[in-house]
Amino acid sequence: MKQIIYRLGKVLLVLLPVAAALGITIYLVTHKPGPSQKPATEAVQTLRVIPAPVVDLIPRAEGYGVAEPVRVWEAVSEVRGRVITTHPNLQTGQLIKKDSLLVHIDPTEYRLTKARLEAAIAETRAKIAELDQNEANTRQMVAIETQSLALSQKMLERKQQVVSRNAVSRDEVDREEKNFLAQKQALQHLKNTLALIPSQRKALGAALDLNQASLKQAQIDLEKTQIHAPFDCRLADVNIEPDQFVGAGQALFKAHGIDATQINARFRMETLRHLLGTQFETQLLGPGMDTDIFRQLFGNITAKVTLQNTDWSVTWEARVDRLKESVASGTREIQVMAVVDRSYEDAIPGQRPPLMPGMFCHVALTAPPRPGQVVLPRTAVHDRAVYLVGTDNRLEKKPVTVGFAQSEFVIIASGLSGKERVVVSDPAFAIVGMKVQPVMDEALLERLKHLARAKGITP
Repeated sequence: MKQIIYRLGKVLLVLLPVAAALGITIYLVTHKPGPSQKPATEAVQTLRVIPAPVVDLIPRAEGYGVAEPVRVWEAVSEVRGRVITTHPNLQTGQLIKKDSLLVHIDPTEYRLTKARLEAAIAETRAKIAELDQNEANTRQMVAIETQSLALSQKMLERKQQVVSRNAVSRDEVDREEKNFLAQKQALQHLKNTLALIPSQRKALGAALDLNQASLKQAQIDLEKTQIHAPFDCRLADVNIEPDQFVGAGQALFKAHGIDATQINARFRMETLRHLLGTQFETQLLGPGMDTDIFRQLFGNITAKVTLQNTDWSVTWEARVDRLKESVASGTREIQVMAVVDRSYEDAIPGQRPPLMPGMFCHVALTAPPRPGQVVLPRTAVHDRAVYLVGTDNRLEKKPVTVGFAQSEFVIIASGLSGKERVVVSDPAFAIVGMKVQPVMDEALLERLKHLARAKGITP
């Protein structure tokens, strides 16, 4: 019995501390104070904003194209012969001044032809002079023979009157009649000679005209033995050497005029429509389009051509010269020919290159300013609406109508009056009505104004 009580006491010594610890734990848990309650606060999101600027917009259209010369001269030999002289700079890429002698073909054959024709002309003129003199002499002889014939006729008549009185013999009358007929025949021969003179003169005149025409052709051929530059140019594709024999019609070289360079720039039709207005399609692309309409539409349009490189860019003033006769297939773009005059004059070796054929250029067309236009960055418009920050700094969403897009911005046709605080941050997590902490993006605002005014823009 004592042993059982002893073992029970040991068990109680183990269980009593455990039960006490469990009781204390339950007490602490049930009497622990709850978490302290803090007052609820509204979340605020920081967003970049700009006041919607109202500017004098410069409408602008941008396109790209390859430069090509306005004038291309392909030198072709018009005569045959051996090349005896060439210009010392007759090499691909060399600049040549106007009227410079580039190729001289041996003129000996053409000089001989010219001399032969000059001699033939002199001979024909001598024959004409001889014919004139013969005509004058023949006319004098006709006058004399006419008088002689009249005298012979009178003599015959007198003898015929007295033959009946046996004053003269019949044989003498016959001889006188024979003399009269001979005199008449001689006179007729002279008249026939005179009648042939006009046809002879005509034949000699035709021969003279033929020789003179041949002489002119010979002179032209002689001049064609020298090939001169028709304008200031740059040589390309030279295929000629001294002492080479060339045939008529053989291509010698090509040359590009340096007085003007054109860029066949392509523009989307809608960009030109925004630049020129709705009259672009009704007038310029209509069946009645002519030069006057083209000048009326593009008369106030200015153009600039820019060659952009990694480290530098070069810009030239240009003019809109014409439109290509067709729309580019596939892209349906309008091809505008912009011309840069005297692009070589401002060239500086190593610093500013000339506008050369083959360069891929950016072409910008600008129209007169349109005042009072509201512009925004393209990224500020979301599904025909913009986010605004109201007077109480809460986010609002307002529908707008976009007139057209240009560069990095859009023109708002309706929905904004200007100066509204427009959100330019990405509002992906924004909720209409939420509290906003607006931060003014001055750099973006200034860039937007510069873009709208076409200042400081690089392609």
